[in-house]
This record gives sequence, structure tokens and C-alpha cells, in this order.
Amino acid sequence: MSKNTKKSARKPAPKIRYQSSGKGLTSQAGVIPAVHFLNQLGFNDVCDKHIHFQRGDNATYSLTDSVFMTLLGMIAGANSLLKVVAVWSDQVLRDVSGWLSVPDDSTLGRIFRQGKQKHVAQLEEVNHRLRHRVWERCLKSGAMQPGDFYRSWVDVDSTVKTVFGRQEGAAKGYNAAKKGALSYHPLVAFSSHTKEILQAWLRTGSAYTSNGIVEFMKQLAVQMPPRMRMLFRGDSGFFSGELMDWLEQGGHGYLIKVKLKGLSALLDKQTWQAVSNCPGWEQCEFTHACGKWSRSRRFIAVRRLAKVKKEGPQQSLIIEPVYDYFCYVTTERLTPWQAHKTYGQRATCETWLDEAKNQMGLAHLKSHDFVASSLMFQSAVLAYNTIRWMALISNHRTLRRWEIQTIRAFLVRTAGQLLTGSNQLKVKIPDKHLYPSEWDAWLKLSFISEA
Repeated sequence: MSKNTKKSARKPAPKIRYQSSGKGLTSQAGVIPAVHFLNQLGFNDVCDKHIHFQRGDNATYSLTDSVFMTLLGMIAGANSLLKVVAVWSDQVLRDVSGWLSVPDDSTLGRIFRQGKQKHVAQLEEVNHRLRHRVWERCLKSGAMQPGDFYRSWVDVDSTVKTVFGRQEGAAKGYNAAKKGALSYHPLVAFSSHTKEILQAWLRTGSAYTSNGIVEFMKQLAVQMPPRMRMLFRGDSGFFSGELMDWLEQGGHGYLIKVKLKGLSALLDKQTWQAVSNCPGWEQCEFTHACGKWSRSRRFIAVRRLAKVKKEGPQQSLIIEPVYDYFCYVTTERLTPWQAHKTYGQRATCETWLDEAKNQMGLAHLKSHDFVASSLMFQSAVLAYNTIRWMALISNHRTLRRWEIQTIRAFLVRTAGQLLTGSNQLKVKIPDKHLYPSEWDAWLKLSFISEA
């Protein structure tokens, strides 16, 4: 009988015994750099300065505490207040963060419900102030260049978050996934350069895409660098003369997709020219004033030959081309084809929005109180931005490219052991990390003030 010489990557699993005597163990050592990053950035100082939230003299936890614990819990993967508390049940995380105790989920929810609309605005201000500090560090380190502060594409989009229950502010509106279901309709602005959320509002589900967009952009403009020219990029839901008037008056630009309803005949009348090296594509440009607009604006369009329609008997066929049209209104000196390609980059923004919603729980934490839901929404914005800011300051190409769930799987969920001695705390981690370069860059973010 011949001997089996076939090699195997496995061996019989050994018998093991479990002991509950391990001390100082954690499965989320990668959260610790995020804790230190926020501390180095001055998170508590910024919150104390801009959030004016009073609780009773005997209250142990503040709104700042609740936001801090919630955003770090969301970075670790929590999608409910109960899971936020579960993240903070980690003794190692509490020790390295300086927490003597943490509230339960009902206490967290109660603190958020005690908030007012002014506290939502104050938490938005915290996001802006922290971003200013991040951008200053990036400018000094070379992660951002001075030119980045003069001209920037701002991608604005809205999304639908279905609500199950009777939460305040949930209403019926456009919901392609679950027609007729109650939902929220958040409005979000992204920086195309840094991938961060510049500003976000939680809105009722019945809000139309462009509801409040002018006020939204006015608030954002105040928080951007003084000389920055924002270039608004949005879909046809933002095809609004009022918005374009305000952008033009402020010296900003735009590239907005046009609603084709009512413009088909106008497009057919234009003189179309072939796009070089793009068979089947044609382009044109013209000026036009819609409805109650005070002035004409520059429209640019491209069309693609979709099919050729044939009608009539064989002897007298009528051949009629059928086109797909793409039309935009813009202030920028772009050819129609350049504008079409530039607008196509907005698809990346839609990916980021999906990432924030489905991987960081944007608008997922909800309460029966709309203000409480808004405060938790802003906490999710800060959680998403914390990851983006850390990647930006690191200037590490891979970290900047990775999605939230990738960072969470490869970096945040790293095993560690807390060691104490000589009045020092040390976290022991595996000597061979799966991604050593990215892990080293992640650890260095604990010491950004020394850069």
C-alpha cells in the first residue's frame, strides 16, 4: 500500500481550554489612535467653547461626552446606542481614554433628547472648527497645497433613509427602494478633494431635493476659507434659478444637470457637432433663460446615438436616429464634452454618500425626538470625518483610498493587550500586522501635534 504524500495546508485542530483570567485584552486596539487623534485635535476644547448645554449639578455626563462616545463607537462599527455602550464596555478602551465609567444606552438617549435645535447648529460648528484645524495641519505638512484653498468642487447630494416606526420628522416622500414608506431625506455636501463631509442636514422625508439649498450653501460659504471659490456640482434636483443667482452673486461657480422636461424641442433645434475621437457622440452649446429667470445662462449638451428607428414599408423606409441627451448649465469654461466628463466624476460623491450611510450609519441612529436624531446624525458626520481627516493628515495613499469598512476590518479591529508599569500605559499588539505600512501610518496619527 503506497504512502499518501499529498501536502495539506491544514492539520487536525488541537483541543483547547478556555480561561476567563486574561487581563488587559482588547479586540479593537485600532480605536485608540482615533481617541488620541481627537484629543490632539482639541475635540473637547472645541466642544466646550461652542456647545452650550446645561445639565443638573449632579449630572455626570455632558452632551460632549455623549457625542465623543457615540462617534468613537460608530468608528468601531456600532449602529445603535446599545452597541455604542458595548464598544465602551472594553476596559482597555476606557483606561486609555481616561474614562472612569460610561453611561448606559438609556442615559445616552436621554442626553440627546434633552438637546435643542441650537445644539444641532453648535455641533455643526464643531465640525467646521475641527476641519479648520485639520486643514491647517495638512497645509503645514504638505498633505494639502495652497491652491486647494482657492478653488474646490463641492458635490451636493441628498439621500433617502427609510424609517421603521413613528419617529418625529419621518414622512412620506420620494423613496425608490420602499415606495410609500416613512423616511428622512438628508442633504449632504462633500469635498471632492478630501472626501470629507463639509456639511450635512437631517431633513424630514417630505423635503424636496433642493429644499433649503440656498440657506445650506450660505451657511457653508461662511465656514470655507475666505478666498475659496466653490464650484457647486449637483444633479437635476438642484436645477434652481435661485441657487444659481446666489452662487453667481458670491463669485462661485456651478455645473448642474438640467431637467430635460420641456427642453427636448429646444435641444433638437441646436446645431450639433461630432465629438472628436468619440464615435456616436455629438455636442452643442447655447444660452437660454428658463421660466422666471432674470437672465440667460450657458447651457451645454452632449448626445449619444442610442439606436436607429426604421419605419414604413421596405421600399420607403424612414430612418430616424434616437439619441440619449445629457444637458448641463454651467459658469465654467468647459467644452460640452469636458463638462460631461467633469460631471461624471460626481458619481464618486454618490459612492461616498452610500459609504457614509451604510458603513458609518449616517441617519441610522434615530430617536422619537427629531432633535435627538439630528444630534446623533451630526455625531455620525463627525465619525465619518474623523476617519477621513486621519487618512488626509497621514497623506498615506492607501489610507486615503480605503473605504470605512476596510479601515475598520484591517486597522480598527486589531487585537491588543494593555500593559501597566512604571506609571506608563503600553498597548502590546501583534508583531506582524497584515498591512504594516498602513498600520504604522495609523499609529502615528496619535501624535499629530508633534508633526
